[in-house]
Amino acid sequence: MLSSRILFASWDAMAHNVGRSAALLTFARSGNPPEFSQRGDKHMEQVTLRAQPRAELGTRPSRRLRRQGLIPATVYGKTADVQSIIVDGRELYSALHTEAGRNALLNVQIEGGDDVLAVAREVQYHPVRGEVIHLDLIQISLDETISAEVGLEYMGTPIGVREDGGFVEAIANSVNIAALPTAIPSSIVVNIEDMATGDTLKVADLPPIEGVEYTDDEDRPLVTVLLPRVEEEPVEELLEFGEDGEPIAVPTAEEGAEEAEAAADEEE
Repeated sequence: MLSSRILFASWDAMAHNVGRSAALLTFARSGNPPEFSQRGDKHMEQVTLRAQPRAELGTRPSRRLRRQGLIPATVYGKTADVQSIIVDGRELYSALHTEAGRNALLNVQIEGGDDVLAVAREVQYHPVRGEVIHLDLIQISLDETISAEVGLEYMGTPIGVREDGGFVEAIANSVNIAALPTAIPSSIVVNIEDMATGDTLKVADLPPIEGVEYTDDEDRPLVTVLLPRVEEEPVEELLEFGEDGEPIAVPTAEEGAEEAEAAADEEE
């Protein structure tokens, strides 16, 4: 079977990918592989996205479209075909905010043309308003493996936080996988309650999910529990004044102990 390696856009704060198809991953301090459980229906549903062909290209026409609530987009075919289209901004928002999030399977219905099954490859946002200003879609097939970036959600308060006063440092918020389009989980929930201070969860610690392959380096760290750094307070130097009025440095207790040991060594 031919594999089509398609890279999805990275997860960001605007991708709400919490869904019933999440995988529950548990990391145990004992070093045993985390247990895996599945919640809900894992298979993706297709989301309909209506579109119209786009005749005018360029910056000015695109700005006019956005003022009308329309988003310019590009569909890349499985061969060399490229189609410029227009989609409704509200419909696009709804399509990208299902349980599948940015990994949603989009049934793009182009007016006057054929329907295209696609996924979002790159979504560009306005830097201030956070609105979508352009969208790249790439055509897929349900029977071909694709690459996707799936978000990680860390749940629970680790033992190292509860008992040692440590803190959780999330090194990565997503993991790269390869799977059939219908087997891509909406998100992966990682239970970190059993993590102690110094524990680090890596890709290798994630249990296998049926039909899903982790493509990141297995030694890639994902999350760790650390102790806060304790900053030492500077020791103020004590001063005494001699007969001539000049200040004389008074050794600290530690320095005095070292001088006493040195003097004892000389006497032996």
